[in-house]
Amino acid sequence: MKPVLFIDFDGTLCHDRFWRSLPMEDYNSIQHLLFNKDKSVIEKWMVGDTNSEEINRFIAEHLKRPFHDIWESFVSDCKTMYVDRAVLQKINGLRTKYTVVLLTVNMDCFSRLTVPELGLENYFDDISNSYYTRKTKTYKEGEIYKELASKHGASLVNCFTIDDSISACDIFEKLGGKSYLVTPESNISAHLSKL
Repeated sequence: MKPVLFIDFDGTLCHDRFWRSLPMEDYNSIQHLLFNKDKSVIEKWMVGDTNSEEINRFIAEHLKRPFHDIWESFVSDCKTMYVDRAVLQKINGLRTKYTVVLLTVNMDCFSRLTVPELGLENYFDDISNSYYTRKTKTYKEGEIYKELASKHGASLVNCFTIDDSISACDIFEKLGGKSYLVTPESNISAHLSKL
């Protein structure tokens, strides 16, 4: 069986943000609300304890803006996230040597809006989203990596991950795999060329 190549989405394949099309003042307010003030809201969203509609209603109330305006911006931003097509072609080419899994700690909107709009299912053998598995990469010492390697008949010691998360890379290495950390100096393209 082929080894598994796990590839992260946010910060690795894509750097775009939700609500980026809103006015900067609103965007900054949302970032503070969700990522600085109380991260538990985002954490619940990433493991399926709330959904996109509920989050956008919460934001609309906080900003005192019509839900429709916030929602339309959000949906548009999810559908127009930028992923370099050349990178996707490189990934697709690696599928002869690896079972390529897009493993993301993400929300329902990723699977509902981003994946179909960008056609990501055409470039990966499997897509795993924490919203549906209810498991982050570090949950129970990387249980999701073990489950996916087993699902695809691979041993983790032969597998690779490309991720911008130091903690995810550390967990993966502890499980015996080889990790490539994405940084501003070493992007996904640089790492893909090593495989």
